[in-house]
Amino acid sequence: MPTHAEKRRLPYGRDRVFDLVADVERYPEFLPWCLACRIKRRESPTVFTADLIIGFKMIRERFTSRVALYRPDRIDVNYQDGPFRYLNNHWSFVESEGGGCDIDFYIDFEFKSKTLQKVIGTLFNEAVQRMVNAFENRATKLYAPTLTTDSVAAVKPPTEPVS
Repeated sequence: MPTHAEKRRLPYGRDRVFDLVADVERYPEFLPWCLACRIKRRESPTVFTADLIIGFKMIRERFTSRVALYRPDRIDVNYQDGPFRYLNNHWSFVESEGGGCDIDFYIDFEFKSKTLQKVIGTLFNEAVQRMVNAFENRATKLYAPTLTTDSVAAVKPPTEPVS
């Protein structure tokens, strides 16, 4: 039931932003409520299964997803096991004029537990906003020092949503 779609324009190349999102093992370093992440199995260089442990106050849950990397355009996350009835998540990356990247993020899920759904449902929009902001801030931390003044001026500021 909670669904969220978000578009952002970042002043970093699509390959860099793709790599940032694809590097799931580093999520605990910057992503709110992500306590741990581990790749369980690699089916190929572009498909793997990962466990993610999320925690918020007294809630701590582990879930497993299959991640498919379609470099440099798209990342699909297919839920396999954990506290959800379903979870659909994908990212798409489009090179924008001037060397930046337009990101399209989509997530839709429902918890098995009605109690957990109520707790998370009230915080959902804020939580997703903070997660998307965390990816944006991570990109700035990793890639901003390598931008030139001309390349920054060529794209919209990173916090401006794409229409």
